[in-house]
Amino acid sequence: MHLTITPIRPDFGAEISGINLSAPVSDANKQLLNDLLAQYAVLVFRDQALTPPAFMAAAEIFGPLMDQQLKKYVLPDYPMVGCNSTDDLPRKNGKLQVRGENYHTDHSNERCPPKATTLHALQIPPSGGDTQFVDVRQAYDDLPNDLKTRINGLFSLHVHQSSRSPRELTKLSPEDLAKIPTALQPLVIRHPGSGRPALYLNTGRMEGIEGMSPDEAYPLIEDLYSRATESRYEYRHQWRTGDMVIWDNQAVMHQANADYDPEQKRFLYRLMIQGVALSPAHAAVN
Repeated sequence: MHLTITPIRPDFGAEISGINLSAPVSDANKQLLNDLLAQYAVLVFRDQALTPPAFMAAAEIFGPLMDQQLKKYVLPDYPMVGCNSTDDLPRKNGKLQVRGENYHTDHSNERCPPKATTLHALQIPPSGGDTQFVDVRQAYDDLPNDLKTRINGLFSLHVHQSSRSPRELTKLSPEDLAKIPTALQPLVIRHPGSGRPALYLNTGRMEGIEGMSPDEAYPLIEDLYSRATESRYEYRHQWRTGDMVIWDNQAVMHQANADYDPEQKRFLYRLMIQGVALSPAHAAVN
């Protein structure tokens, strides 16, 4: 295989062609793909046709697989493989209520959140249903120095659903909720691979900031979120059937869109890659 790398934006997002992910991948290409994920944070592979086992093997190029947190959204024969399906989504006033609206990073309430998440598109509506990504590394770099100084070393408790969450997460029984972990996470992390500082935000799960009153903490979280989601940091992926997209959860936030006909079928497989416990950046302010 001869891989072709086409950057989508400078150092953010790249389309990889010349590879069939249902076939064996050499060790050299595996290392190259991991290096590219560390650099670009979002990798797009077009025109793949992956069975669940083949999708699992492709995802394992980037590390060991991680269990799905919500077991109700998995394939019965392949419980490691989640599924995003229109059939599972409630409607409100005729509009789909999709999981993943509002920018976030996956399972930030885990002590060791997933390193990466990947989706493989099997059925896509004719229009709409894009996934948006924002580069929280560059967003941190562009913060004013006084704000960097203020937030470096701060932590937030991440729970299943914050009391100030802007979106409704999956309702759980008291028994299932008791099994869902919580974790204290830095507002600014040092990326486990590159060492680069990055904002770590998930307004759906952040229960304030340690050592701050709610009246001070939540406006600060909202300010950081607003800065990180500016359009200059965004790549918007328009799905095609056969796409496999993988993104680095410690370098980007992402969000789903429900802007498609609810009668149109949308179905994607989902896998996560095991991560490590996150460390605060303690980055020097220039």
